Amino acid sequence: MSVIYLLLAISILIALVFFAAFVFSVRKGQYDDSYTPSVRMLFEDELLPRDPEPENPDHQQNNTN
Repeated sequence: MSVIYLLLAISILIALVFFAAFVFSVRKGQYDDSYTPSVRMLFEDELLPRDPEPENPDHQQNNTN
C-alpha cells in the first residue's frame, strides 16, 4: 500500500514539473505564431476588396518607351 502513495506522490511531482515547464514556455513566447502573419500578407488581396485608386488629373503618367 505504501508503494501506491509513493507512486502517487511521484506522479503529482512530475505533473507539476511539466505544468511549470508549460507555463514558463508560454510566458517566454514559445507558442507565439510568427509564421501566419508573414503568409497572411500574401493572401490579403484575395480576402479584402480593393478600393479603386482615385484619379488625379495633375499627376499624369508618361509612358516613354
